[in-house]
Amino acid sequence: MSTSLKDLPKVNVDLKSELEGFKTGNMKKAETQEKNVLPTAEDVKQERQHSELIQGVESFKTDRLKRTNTQEKIVLPNAQDVATEKTQKALLQGVEAFDTGKLKHTETQEKNPLPDKDAIEQEKEKQNLIAGIENFDTKKLKHTETQEKNPLPTKEAIDEEKKA
Repeated sequence: MSTSLKDLPKVNVDLKSELEGFKTGNMKKAETQEKNVLPTAEDVKQERQHSELIQGVESFKTDRLKRTNTQEKIVLPNAQDVATEKTQKALLQGVEAFDTGKLKHTETQEKNPLPDKDAIEQEKEKQNLIAGIENFDTKKLKHTETQEKNPLPTKEAIDEEKKA
């Protein structure tokens, strides 16, 4: 079914003349980049395997399963383990069954020996000595002049000794 010319939309004369005079050579060159990336063959393969796995699980029939019996292996303890366990059990029973009524009553005496007089005197002397050093007033000291008692020999005395 073809449409008639009068049924087509009307184009403005200015626009029509611009379209007729359009030159494709004036357009800039541009490279097209495809934005819709298609999956690789490996992606398709992985998706197919996954869907087959899901389908296999969904369509699995449990009447195909076979009955199995589980065998439990019990390891018995050796003689040393049994002896250790008996010893521990006997100790626990002895502690649990202990009668505290058989214990004798005792009085606790706290002994706090005090130092003797000599030790106290020594400590006081030590504290007084430390206090005297810490509180010493240096303003009470007198100014002194140092006198040299062992004078060095003069140059002449040295020369005379060298000659001798």
